[in-house]
This record gives sequence, C-alpha cells and structure tokens, in this order.
Amino acid sequence: MSAAAPPPQHLAAPGQSRLSGSKPDEQEPKKSPLKMSLLLRLFGYTKPYAKSRNVLFFICVVRAAQLPLLAWALGAIIGGPITNHEPNWLAWCVLGFGLFALFTEWLFYHRIMFSLNLGENVVHDLRKAVFTHLHRMPMSFFHRTKLGTIISRMNSDINAVRNGVQSVFFVTMVQLGQGLIAAAIMCWIDWVLFLFVLAMAPGLYVMTNIFRHRLSKATRDVQESFSRVTASLAEAVNGMRVTQGFAREEVNAGLFRSLIADHSRYNLAVSRASALYLPILDLNTQFFTGVLLVVGGYRVLTPEIGMPLDGLIQFLFLAALFFQPVQIIGQMYNLALMSMAGAERVFRFLDTEPDWEDAPDTKPVQLNEGKVEFRNVNFSYDGKAQVLREVSFTARPGTTTALVGETGSGKSTILSLVSKFYLPSGGDVLFDGQRSEAITTQSLHRHLGVVQQQNFLFTGSVLDNIRFGKPEATVDEVWACLESLGCKDLIEGLPEGLDTIVGEKGTGISLGQRQLICFARSLLPDPKFILLDEATSSIDAITELRLQNALTMLLDGRTSFVVAHRLSTIRRADQIILLSHGRVQEVGNHRDLLARDGAYAKLYRQFTDATESVKNEL
Repeated sequence: MSAAAPPPQHLAAPGQSRLSGSKPDEQEPKKSPLKMSLLLRLFGYTKPYAKSRNVLFFICVVRAAQLPLLAWALGAIIGGPITNHEPNWLAWCVLGFGLFALFTEWLFYHRIMFSLNLGENVVHDLRKAVFTHLHRMPMSFFHRTKLGTIISRMNSDINAVRNGVQSVFFVTMVQLGQGLIAAAIMCWIDWVLFLFVLAMAPGLYVMTNIFRHRLSKATRDVQESFSRVTASLAEAVNGMRVTQGFAREEVNAGLFRSLIADHSRYNLAVSRASALYLPILDLNTQFFTGVLLVVGGYRVLTPEIGMPLDGLIQFLFLAALFFQPVQIIGQMYNLALMSMAGAERVFRFLDTEPDWEDAPDTKPVQLNEGKVEFRNVNFSYDGKAQVLREVSFTARPGTTTALVGETGSGKSTILSLVSKFYLPSGGDVLFDGQRSEAITTQSLHRHLGVVQQQNFLFTGSVLDNIRFGKPEATVDEVWACLESLGCKDLIEGLPEGLDTIVGEKGTGISLGQRQLICFARSLLPDPKFILLDEATSSIDAITELRLQNALTMLLDGRTSFVVAHRLSTIRRADQIILLSHGRVQEVGNHRDLLARDGAYAKLYRQFTDATESVKNEL
C-alpha cells in the first residue's frame, strides 16, 4: 500500500471553507459599503462599453452646465430687457432661452437612455459572471450554502447594483457638476456673498455625516434580512410536501412571519432615517435662502457696495441650483448605500475561491481499461469527523461493484470520490493508474454516467432531458437507448411521447417514468463508468424487474458502482463491498460472502427474514 499523499498546495484544508463562516449573511462584517475599491471595481464592468460610457460622461458634463446657464440667462433677461423695457430684445432673448431649454431637455432624454442601457449591460455581465462562478464551485459549496442566498446574490443584490449604475452614479455626477458650476458663477457675481454660502457648508457636512452612519447600518441590515427571507422562502417551497405531510403549516408560517417582521423593522428604520433626513435638508435650504436674501438685500441697498439687483436675482437662482444637488444627492444616498452593499456582497461571492480546483498541471484522463482503485483513502466533509477510514479496494474493468452498509457508512461518499465531486483527504483514488488530483475533472465527467437518488429532471421535454449528456444525439438514437432498456412503451405511453413537457422536478410523469428517463440520460453517451446511487429504491417491483435485465446487459463492459438497500439488486454484482463506520468490513461476491457467514450473511438474513414477514402479512 502506498503512503497517503500530501494534499496539493492548491487545496484548502479538509473541511475548511474559504467562506467566512457557514452563515455568511448573518455574519457580514460591519463596515461602510461606500468604498472607493468597490466603485472602481464596479466601474471596471463598463470597460466593454467604453464608447457609450464616454459619450454618457460627455453628456453629463454638458448637462451639469446647462441648468446654471439657464438660471444665469433668466436673471440676465430680468435685469436686462425686462428692467430696461425693451420688448423687441426681450422677444429674441425669450426665443433663445426657449431653444436652449429644449436642447437641455433633449440632452436629458439621452442622458437617461444611455445610463439605462449602460446599467443593463453591467447587470447582464454581472449575472453572467455569477452564474459562471457557480459552476466553478465544488459540491461542498452547495451543501453548505442556502439556495435563497444564491438567489439573493443573483436578483436583489445585482438589482441594487443596477440602481447604482443607472441612477446614483450619473445623477450624482450631474448634480455635483451643477453645484460646482453654480458656485463658480456665484463667486464671479459676488464673492463676498458667496462666502456666506461656504460658511453654511460645514453644517450640512456634519448633518450628512451623522445620517450617513445611521443609513449605512440600516441599509446593510435590510440587505441581510432580505437574504434570510429569500432563503427561508426557497426552503419552504422545496419542502412543501414534508410541511403539509406533518401539518407544520402554522408553525412554519409563524417562523416566516418573524423573519418578515424583522425585515419590515429594518425597512422602517431606513424609512424613518430618510424621512427625517430629507425634510431637515429642505429646511436648511430654506433657511440658507433666507440668509442670502437678508445679506444680499443689504448689499443691494447699500450704495457703497453697489451690488446690482439683477446680480442678486441671478445669485438667488444659482443658490437654489447650488443647494438642490444637496437635496438630490441626499435622496440618492440611500440608493447608493444599497447599491454598494449589493456590490460588496456580489464581489465577495465572486472572490470566493473554490475549496479545491484542478491544478494547472492536470491533464485529461486517458482511459484504456477502466479500472478504479482506492488506496488507503480517508475523507472528511468538515475536517473533523472521518467519513472514510483507510478504504482500499480495486474495481476491475468492466465489473460491477456493489456498496452495502448501514446509513452513514460511506457508500455515497465513495461515489462522490469516484465522480470527483470531492477529493480525498488522504490516500489516492486512481483511474487506470492516474490519480484523481492529476486529471482534469471535466475529462473524467465525460466518461461518467450517473443516476442519483433524487431523479432530478430539468424543465423541458423528455427528449431534452434524455439528451442532456449528449445534445447531438438523434431521436432514433434516443429511441434505441429506450428500447435497449426494455421500457420503450413507458415513454410511448406519454401524451406527447418524447415531446412531453416535464414540469419542475419531473412533475407530470410517474415516478417510474422519471427513473427511466434518468437511466436513459445516463446511458445514452455510452460512458466508461456507471454510478447508480439508490437507483431503484423508489421504483415499484414490476418496473424494477423490467429494468434489471436491461441494466445487466447495459452494465456489461462498463466499470460500475451500485449503491442499494435492496440486496436483491446487487446479487449479480462481481464484487460486494460491505462498509461499516467508514471502513471496509468485507469484500467478495454474493455467494462467497454468504459462505463466510459473516456480517454480510447476517445482513442478508435480516433482509430475507423481513421480506418473508411482509409476504406472510400479505
């Protein structure tokens, strides 16, 4: 026996996740989501659309100057043609003002359209990146991560990012530019009066900073609570049969009500903070305008200063445009927090490295015979409890190996290691002498035919489900596969035959038909290895008998592993491995193991006694 090989350097320690805990949503670090690194990274997703993005930047710059110029022009018209009673000149000024206003609105339309398109493109690329990253993750990730958490990343978090790109970023850019240009013109009109405006800025900053911290925490709480609500809802829908079967509707509804009550409380906290923040901003604006009227009126009425009246009018118009961005940016602030919190969660997910992945030097598997060897294999899911201990056996090419043992003995774990859904914590799994760590996962999976316990089918036609592993297969090839199983009539009996639409999780067809589709899907690509995990445990006796002969013929020439509680399904296996507490207890064929009169023989007697008892009761 070879010594257990050290784990490759690209692997995480056994059972040690690179995620921050088993419940990432409940253990988010409490830090401000407004970070320059997040903004820059999010901005990086606009690079493929640089042309339209740059046009949008130009539009925003022009748009930022338009409203201050309109305010300046309005004051100039009042102080010029209107004050001087020049109707002809007034008509031309009004016409020019109207044309410039129309141009302003035309540019506003294009600013909105460009920002909406850019935001949709960024969301499209983010969703594609999340979905692609999901397929990089090993099975361990999906075992510890709630479905609702994944859905939350794809939907609510990315939608929050959409709001940031489409609304917050470019609206804020326009408003900031508008405020700066208005400030420059005000300083040119009367720099002394403008100093009063600057003196009011610290008060606005202090108030905004106070509310920023409150809104930041409240917004993050909303995001986290929504993720918990989504996870609970997904779990409730998936487990509805169990819930109704045990009359747990009221209990589960109470638990869900507590979650949505928390979510509502967090939303109300955001609403209360926003409801207080915006009126205070508005009140400050009115107060500042009153101060400017007093100071500006004094400067107009004082001959020594001599500030012109039209200058004060222009200044007041521009002051309104200077304070308006403060209000609008205040309204955008809540959206900005939600957007950055969503971006932070999405990027944290994208930065989550798989617990393990193929090393750079892995090569496609080269299979000639199809032999599988386990050499002193140890395995643990969490790095603590050992599921397999020093497991060693050889599955000869073209033979069937049956895995038998009590629940939790490690049968399905062995199938997961053969499938390379996991890597061993110690020891080696070899395919024709090649270590599983040294071969690419996809190349191995192309040689596998797997039938799992859950009989999972995708929404679509029966034909699409059977051709899942071999999309290029013809209809004739599919029918030939079904005919070889000896159950072609079960599919022909469906309303639309192969074109029958299968509902979510296989609804709309019988359990036996679902099982048959899974068998055909596994066998159509003509795999080198067949893995049957409780493959016939949910099939009625008649259907199972119809499948047994077909399975015997189809497994011939393939290295196969069968897990079953029904000992009748493994009597014909070339090799039976009896597992107990993660160790190999006995190895042999059915006849030899009975002759030994050991643990397998005892298990077989228990099975036959139970079967005989059921027959007598019937």
